[in-house]
Amino acid sequence: MTIIKTPDAPKPEQFTDPKAAVARLEELYEQATRFLCDSFAEAMKQGALTARYRAYYPEIRIRTSSYAHVDSRLSFGHVSEPGIHATTVTRPDLFRYYLTQQIALLIKNHDQPVTIGASETPIPVHFAVANNPDLHVPQQGAAGFTLRDVFDVPDLTTTNDDIVNGVYDPEAEVGPLALFTAQRVDYSLARLAHYTATDPSHFQNHVLFTNYQFYVSEFENYAREQLADPESGYTSFVSTGNVEITDPKAELIQPLKLPQMPTYHLKRADGSGITLVNIGVGPSNAKTATDHIAVLRPHAWLMVGHCAGLRNTQALGDFVLAHAYLREDKVLDDDLPVWVPIPPLAEVQVALESAVAEVTELEGYELKRIMRTGTVASVDNRNWELRDQSGPVQRLSQSRAIALDMESATIAANGYRFRVPYGTLLCVSDKPLHGELKLPGMASAFYTTQVSRHLAIGIRAMEHLRGMPLERLHSRKLRSFDETAFL
Repeated sequence: MTIIKTPDAPKPEQFTDPKAAVARLEELYEQATRFLCDSFAEAMKQGALTARYRAYYPEIRIRTSSYAHVDSRLSFGHVSEPGIHATTVTRPDLFRYYLTQQIALLIKNHDQPVTIGASETPIPVHFAVANNPDLHVPQQGAAGFTLRDVFDVPDLTTTNDDIVNGVYDPEAEVGPLALFTAQRVDYSLARLAHYTATDPSHFQNHVLFTNYQFYVSEFENYAREQLADPESGYTSFVSTGNVEITDPKAELIQPLKLPQMPTYHLKRADGSGITLVNIGVGPSNAKTATDHIAVLRPHAWLMVGHCAGLRNTQALGDFVLAHAYLREDKVLDDDLPVWVPIPPLAEVQVALESAVAEVTELEGYELKRIMRTGTVASVDNRNWELRDQSGPVQRLSQSRAIALDMESATIAANGYRFRVPYGTLLCVSDKPLHGELKLPGMASAFYTTQVSRHLAIGIRAMEHLRGMPLERLHSRKLRSFDETAFL
């Protein structure tokens, strides 16, 4: 019979102080991961050990016997019905502010303590050693012993999006307290580090997505201007490869090889800065990025990319504020059926329109000269123009679409799915239906004149959103009937 060795964790304890509760989560997590790291290091030196080594994720649990009486305007912070609700937790140091806020609301709204203790979910050794630069898990067969015989490894059969997709077992004895389990979060944290070449700890609460690298140099210029201003509130700028500067004149040494999704962070001390992610072209990349960034629980994400203008009255450089989405990207159909509407969020729409007015110095009826509001279509075929025009063009016309790209509907739909406020402001870079294709000379002139202004609008919109109370920004439109308490 295999001996299972585990750390001697404190017994579950009730807390009415959210900061003390989070401190216990950090204590449990640190003890568990240190135990696994030490055991793994010993196994790599000595070969196969005689026991199995296991440690568990910490857990937050609450038991309620009555329905909460809360402000009906608040879309989070309370469980939907009496019973036991729980969630496993990873990296409580990374989520300290978020967890403190969510636990505080839970205790306040239900007038009940939370119980903090070890869960029954083992921590995979791969995730335990991920933050230890001196350790790494070798490929299968390279360790001299079978890893699964000694340590727990990631289990994809229990790592899924059942909670966010609304398909988890509603009859389960313990209801979910958060949208993501600890192992699902760990999986995404590892993927983020891989795809973006920046540590997840650098990500800010406001995320801009773009589909062109041209925006990066403008973002860096803006970041340096902000770092030079002691009143800006920004503290540092992080580039690909985790290169961080605080001096606006410091040199940024770029890696020779960029990651799949180059990412840059203009940071504030409280995490309310701005992250820019170049997701590249295509709905698959858009889904991949948002699938993983969602576990960080950002306050908002916006798409500021380029699109094809579909109306003859549009001009290159005009802006499109998405009010609806025609989803022909297909990548989310299994998770979010196409019949599910993706509503515009008033707070985000107002922030974007206000930002356009401020940056362009146009307002009211004059603003319509350069900005259209309407349906944006997202497709999965970059060369859709080469297909039989009677099919796609007819659908585009019937949908009243005014612009087409490959990412916006994916980002908005995943925002809806993950309860992250979303929005889209695109810039018309070609008009294929009217003979204005994106050609090198035209593109060069367009990028020179428009990228800076477009990015400035996206940043200004994020600044508007940052000034909103969190309970106002997180619309009840994004919450379902039986919702988790944690945002």
